[in-house]
Amino acid sequence: MSIYGLTREELEQYFLTINEKKFKALQIFEWLYQKKERNIANFSNIKKEIRERLQKDFSFDLPTIVKREIDEDVEKFLFKLSDGEHIEAVLMRHNYGLSVCVSSEVGCNMGCRFCESGRLKKVRDLKTSEMVGQIIQIEKEINERIKSVVIMGIGEPLDNYQNVMNFIKIINDPKGLAIGARHITLSTCGLIPKIKELSTFPLQINLAISLHAPNDELRSSLMPINKAYPLKDVIAAVKEYIEKTNRRVTMEYILLKDVNDSIACAHELATLLRGMNVYVNLIPYNETNHLEFKKSSKKAIDAFYQTLQKEKINVTVRREFGSKISAACGQLRSKEL
Repeated sequence: MSIYGLTREELEQYFLTINEKKFKALQIFEWLYQKKERNIANFSNIKKEIRERLQKDFSFDLPTIVKREIDEDVEKFLFKLSDGEHIEAVLMRHNYGLSVCVSSEVGCNMGCRFCESGRLKKVRDLKTSEMVGQIIQIEKEINERIKSVVIMGIGEPLDNYQNVMNFIKIINDPKGLAIGARHITLSTCGLIPKIKELSTFPLQINLAISLHAPNDELRSSLMPINKAYPLKDVIAAVKEYIEKTNRRVTMEYILLKDVNDSIACAHELATLLRGMNVYVNLIPYNETNHLEFKKSSKKAIDAFYQTLQKEKINVTVRREFGSKISAACGQLRSKEL
């Protein structure tokens, strides 16, 4: 097992089982995440016997960066895992700091028609350490600190619930990567039982729902998950989540030319969301090998945005990244495979 897969509480329990003081977990976290030291021989305040025991009980390996593509204010990293599988992460440079979009699974079973990730079926969940490793390795590569994290790369995060929650605990830990909970966003296509479970999670992270359509017929044609969890049930779960957490939820809406970008769709979306503590993030489509889908025109995007504004819906248009690189989710991995 990787040392990077343990939360501080789990590491404390480990030390208690080997008859050591649990404060040693704090020291290990400081070496791993604050000082970013991977060579256990350099953990100078840890006695030799404990270092040897840790080396015997845990791996200190991390995913390896095998490809890096760079565009204006965005970089994409392809990682190779210990079993030879590949995942990817995207670094985005904002005026408020650096953000990384991480993957949570090798492949994805959700099968959203517009998404490159869904074309390559899920192989397995990512381990907690493989998620943490994406951030550690990118920070090392660029020699800068990551300020915020979005879990919306390859995979459905709530389909890998426990590993993702442990990942969040580690990166949020003040002695871990110290990324504030309100700078961590989890995106889901709508796994209702796990949305309900997430509402009890102790950290105040941000929730984003991949909506992408204002009615069941259209959403089911784009996202097979809608047949299991219809739109009305997803909206009800989100309302319950907001009531329990008092947190605003983001509704993500990819605009696809002549599919879901009409003024009629905008009005229908406004009706669906009216009165909810949400805001809509309109996303210009990043075209991939899916020849059936095209990016909406600027005119259509502006009209959709203005319609929602007139309907008193909080709305933003996501800044576009990576038009010159394989920036669509799963695109770099699919090229490699």
